[in-house]
Amino acid sequence: MLDLKAFRTLRSEDEYNAALKEVRPYFENEPDEGSDEAAHFDALVLLIEQYEARHYPIPAASPVEVIKSVMAANNYSRADLVAVIGSKARASDLLNGKREINLDQIRKLSKEWNIPAGSLIGDVAA
Repeated sequence: MLDLKAFRTLRSEDEYNAALKEVRPYFENEPDEGSDEAAHFDALVLLIEQYEARHYPIPAASPVEVIKSVMAANNYSRADLVAVIGSKARASDLLNGKREINLDQIRKLSKEWNIPAGSLIGDVAA
């Protein structure tokens, strides 16, 4: 039987570092699914993720940051953005932070560049 009283979250940076050290070998030699080692690996990952979410939160990127990142990763130019957005002035304003992304632009970018729409939603103008 599982002793639930033995489980707890990571409480300190030392415990977090120990958990990281302990989980590392599992990435090099993944345990068999359903094994006790796999359960241990899963538990460590959950504890680490929970600690990181609490102590090292990653702020959400703004829609413009997402667009710029996708452009850099795919070697897209401003002209490529204009081709999707439909207007050179709007593309420039969007990239320079002078204009917020609107729902129509979200739909177009999501479809054409395969960007999840959720990552482009910030303070959306209707």
